[in-house]
Amino acid sequence: MADNTTETSKSRLSSDPLIDELLHDFIGQLKEYTETQTRNLSELTRIGIALSATRNLDQLLEMIVDRARQFTNADGGTLYLVNEDESALDFTIVQTESLGFRMGGITGGPITLPSVPLRHGDEPNDANVCAYVANSGELVNIPDVYQVEGFNFEGTRVFDQRNNYRSKSMLVIPMRDHQDDIIGVLQLINARDSKTGATIPFPERYQELTAALASQAAIAITNARLISELQNLFDSFIKTIAAAIDEKSHYTGGHIERVAELTMEIAHHINAAQSGPFAEVRFTEDEMQELRLAAWLHDTGKITTPEYVVDKRTKLETIFDRRELVRLRIELAIANARRKAAEVRAVTMPLEAGMDDEGTKSAAEVEAKCRQLQDDLKFILESNTTSEFVPDENIERLEKIAARRVETSLGPEPLLTDDELQNLKVRKGNLTDEERRIINNHAAMTIKLLEQLPFPKRMRNVPLYAGAHHEKLNGTGYPNGLKGDEIPLQARIMALADIFEALTARDRPYKKPMMLSQAVKILGFMVKDGELDGDLVDFFLDRKLHLTYARKYMDPEKIDME
Repeated sequence: MADNTTETSKSRLSSDPLIDELLHDFIGQLKEYTETQTRNLSELTRIGIALSATRNLDQLLEMIVDRARQFTNADGGTLYLVNEDESALDFTIVQTESLGFRMGGITGGPITLPSVPLRHGDEPNDANVCAYVANSGELVNIPDVYQVEGFNFEGTRVFDQRNNYRSKSMLVIPMRDHQDDIIGVLQLINARDSKTGATIPFPERYQELTAALASQAAIAITNARLISELQNLFDSFIKTIAAAIDEKSHYTGGHIERVAELTMEIAHHINAAQSGPFAEVRFTEDEMQELRLAAWLHDTGKITTPEYVVDKRTKLETIFDRRELVRLRIELAIANARRKAAEVRAVTMPLEAGMDDEGTKSAAEVEAKCRQLQDDLKFILESNTTSEFVPDENIERLEKIAARRVETSLGPEPLLTDDELQNLKVRKGNLTDEERRIINNHAAMTIKLLEQLPFPKRMRNVPLYAGAHHEKLNGTGYPNGLKGDEIPLQARIMALADIFEALTARDRPYKKPMMLSQAVKILGFMVKDGELDGDLVDFFLDRKLHLTYARKYMDPEKIDME
C-alpha cells in the first residue's frame, strides 16, 4: 500500500490537478523557449562563421541581409552604410522576398535610390528612422509603421502603393564595429509567423540576438573593407614601383604594364580552354592574383641596374655618349699634324720663298693623313650607332685605329681607349658581355628583393614566378639555369609575354620596329631551339592573342598577318 502511494506521488507534481496542468504548460513553454534560443544561438554562430569567411564585400553585404531575414523570418531587408564623409546613409542592399525584389550585392540589380541624409543643416535627421538609429545608436522596433508617430514613412507608403504591398512591422538596428562606431544600419521589414505566414511584430526575443548579428556583420564589413583597402594599397604600391622602374628608361616606359596585361590575358584564356594541352589547367582566384603580382614585379631587380646600361642607345654610351671624346682626340690629331707641318715649313724655308717639290709632297702627305683621320672618325661614328652584325674587317680596322696615338699635354693618348674599343667591337647590339651580365643580373636581384617581402602563404610563389621569366626550357636561361618542368607554367607564360612585348615594342633604341610576322617567326625559332614552351606558343597563336595585342600596341603598318 505504501509502495502504491509513493508511485502515485511520483507521477504527479502536486495534489492539485490545476496546478499540475499549469506547471506542465510552463515546463513545455520553458523547454520550447530553451530549444529555440539554443537554435538561434547556433544559427548566430553559423552566420558569424560564414560572415568571417567571406572576402568579397558585395557578397558579404548581401549575405548579411539574407541571413538576417532568415534568422528573423522577415520578408524584407535593407542595409545602409555610412558614406565616407559621414554625411548620409547609402543604400547597399534592398530586398523584398514576396515581391522578388533585389537590389545591390552580387545577385541584385543596381542601386538607384538616393542616399538618406544624416543631418538637415545643424540638426540631426530624426524623421527617417534609419537616420535616427544611425545618429542615436538606439534600436527601434515598430509593430506597424502606419500607426507610429515621430517618423516620416512617406517613402514607404509610396513604395507600397507602387508595388501593391503593405509594409507593417519594422526592426531597425545600428551596426557597431569593434571600436563601437556606427558604420551602418540594418533594417528588417515584416516579420512573418512561421506557421501561418501572417505579418506579425518582431518578437522582443529577437532584438538582442539581431543586435548581436548586426555587430558581427559590422565587424565583418570592417574587416572586408580593411582587407580590400590593404589590397588596393598594395596594388597601388606595386604599380608605383613598376612605373618607377619603367621611368628609369625613356625607352621602356609601359613595358611592365604591357607584360602584366598580356600575361593575365593568356592565363584567362587557359582557364577557359575546353580542349588541348591546357584543358585540365584551372588557376584559382588566388593563383591568378599571385601571377598578376608576379607579372607586375618581374623587373623589380632593375632598380639596381645602372641607367646607362638599361638605356644604352649606342656602343660608346655610358653615363654619356663618349663619341665626343673620340671626336676631340681625332680632331686634336688632325690639328697636331697640320701644326707640325707648318712648323717644319717655317724652319726649313724663308717666308718669301715658294714651296718646293719636297714641301708640296709633305703638305700632301699631311692632308692625306688628315683625310684618313676624318674618314676614321666617320667610320667610328657609324660603328657607334649600328645595330647590325659587325664583320671581321670592321673589327680589324677598329683595332688599327686604336693602335694609333695622339699627342696631348699629358703625353701620347690612344685614339681609342681599350674600353671604347671593346664597346665598338660588340658584334651585335650595344651591350658588352659585362653589361649584359649586369642586365641579366636583374632577374637574380628580383628574386633576392622579393624574397625579403613577407608574402602571405597564398602568394608565396611570387618571387619564383617573377624571377624565372628569363629561364628557358633547355636550361640556357638565367638566373638559375632551370630547365623543363623545373620552370612553372606561370613563369613560362610570363616569359612568353615578356619576349613578345620586347619583340614587338616600337620604342627600343637598339632595334627598329619589327613586323608582326617576323616576331611570330622568332617565337617559332625559340620553340625549335628548346627555349620556349611549344604548347604555350601554339595556344597563344591559335587563340590569336598575338593579333589582339598587336592591334592595341603595334603600329598598323607593322601588322602584316591575320
